[in-house]
Amino acid sequence: MNRKKKLILIQVSLFVIGMMIIFTTYKDNTRLSKNIFVPKEIKDKINKQKKSKTESGDIFYNIEYTGLDLSGNRYVLQSEEASNDKAEPNIVNMKLVKAIFYFKDNTSLNITSDLGSYNNKTLDMTFNKNVKADYMESKLYADKAEYSNTDSFLTITENVVVKDIKGSIFADKLLFDIKKQTLKIASFNDSKINANINLK
Repeated sequence: MNRKKKLILIQVSLFVIGMMIIFTTYKDNTRLSKNIFVPKEIKDKINKQKKSKTESGDIFYNIEYTGLDLSGNRYVLQSEEASNDKAEPNIVNMKLVKAIFYFKDNTSLNITSDLGSYNNKTLDMTFNKNVKADYMESKLYADKAEYSNTDSFLTITENVVVKDIKGSIFADKLLFDIKKQTLKIASFNDSKINANINLK
């Protein structure tokens, strides 16, 4: 047998051995993957996510939006879970929401709520259920708050309570002017509460 035939025989042998190794490795991996145990809780969570994805849209976790409002104040909006709305693509529905507005005078307004939404076109935000806000030494509680980027206003409604070192205020509606950092308190039933408060 001459040298050329020996080289061809060696190459063919190496090729066959290589193919056998690849086949054996792939076969073992397939067998292993069939035997992997997935806990029932994880399976249920995956199935739930798949179901909600097909019905309402994509689901995202631990999302964060940052930007500047029309008044030049920086904001950060965070949510532990969010989903896009198929009917309205600009709307992002959120759960466990936190927003921080950073003002030019180095103060900040912190808002949290159980539910919320964000319009990624207009930059408007809504906060629903268990709304809490902190600004300097004042704390606010309500069921609903809406931030309008166009008007630079935060409108707070439904069971509004403001607690401050000066006392507590109950009102139907509060308007927080983001640009001027002032608070307008609308009337509560017939008690004629109507005041403008400079929060600086």
